[in-house]
Parts: sequence; C-alpha cells; structure tokens
Amino acid sequence: MGNVFQLIIEASFLVQLVMLVLLLFSIYSWSIIVSKHKFLKKVIFETQRFEERFWSGIDVAEYYDKIKNKRSIIAIEGIFVSGFREYVKLHEFDIVNSDSILQTSFKSMKIRISREAENLESFLTILATIGTTSPYVGLLGTVWGIMHSFQALSISSQNTIAQVAPGISEALIATALGLIAAIPAVIAYNKFTNDIEKIILKYDNFAEEFTVLLQKRALSEPRKK
Repeated sequence: MGNVFQLIIEASFLVQLVMLVLLLFSIYSWSIIVSKHKFLKKVIFETQRFEERFWSGIDVAEYYDKIKNKRSIIAIEGIFVSGFREYVKLHEFDIVNSDSILQTSFKSMKIRISREAENLESFLTILATIGTTSPYVGLLGTVWGIMHSFQALSISSQNTIAQVAPGISEALIATALGLIAAIPAVIAYNKFTNDIEKIILKYDNFAEEFTVLLQKRALSEPRKK
C-alpha cells in the first residue's frame, strides 16, 4: 500500500489530476448511491403501507378530507388526491358525463405520476455519466503515464524495465481508479432503475384500480343539476 501512495505522489501532474477527478467522481457517486438507496427504500415502504390501508375498506371521502390540505404528503397520496379532487369537482354537476369525469380524474393522476417519476429519477443521469465516463478518464491517465514512461526511456542511456515500471504502475493505478469509480455507479444505476420501474408500475396500477373504484362510486352517488 505504501508503494501505491508513493507512486501517486511521484506521478506526473496530468496523471495526478486524473486520479483526483476519479476520486471526486467516486465520492460523489457514493453520496448519491447512499442517499438514493435510503430514499427509494422509504418510498417503497410508504407505498406499501398506503396500499394496505387504502384497500382495507377506509372511507375514501373522509380520507381525502383528512389529507387534502396537508403540507407534506407521500407520493402515492398525492396521486390519490389529484384524482379524487377532479372527481369531486366534476361529479357535482350533471352536465358532465361520467366517462368525462373518470377520464379527467385518470389524466390528473397520470400527470402527477409523471412528476413523481421525475423526482424518483433525479441524479440517475449523474450515476450513468460517472459509470460511462470514468473508465475513459482513467484510460486517459493510463495512456499519458505510459507515454511519459517511454519518453523518459528514449532519452536514457540505460534501457531497463526498472525505468519504465514506475510510470506504467502509476498509469495502471489510474485505470483501476476509473473502474473503482465506474463499477458501483453502473450497478447502482441498474438497481435504482429497476426499483423505480417497479414503483411507477405500482403508481400506474393504483391509478387504474382507483379509477374503477370511482366508476362504481359515480354510479351510486346522486348528482346535482
């Protein structure tokens, strides 16, 4: 390990710069990974808890009145509020047919789902960028380190492997750092993308199931002229 640090200290400026950039990439990537993991875990838990409670037979209107003015509501509650708000507004007037009410309510929920999807996908682009560019940044350091070593060799009177070994070693360290930064970012990106797709699917399923519930409700509730 001491030899590694020694090689880093003695590396050329460009290689050191590449190593620093890759280190910053790795730190930033891990900060995103940790925070995103906690966030998605929380969203999954809250969504499951909401669905268990919502489909257990609660009074939908009472629940809507309880949470509609809350400053902070979870994502799936926001989807429910968006859909039921449109239903309540339009269902009061007989001039609007039931199909239009349900379509408007469903579209309102889909718009809210799109907004929630944007929130869920935040910072994924950064992870993807780090995952795809880090190996190339490391390769830049590798190429420069090897080139620098062979240039030093060409002007030396003693052509031995010992003269190029340190330069090649520092170049390979840049490659390793590129992979260290890239691999966790790629793995996390794929996992988070899969988790987000499952969450959005739950939102879509809820919107469709809730629309069916509203359809039944529309047929049983009296409407104003």
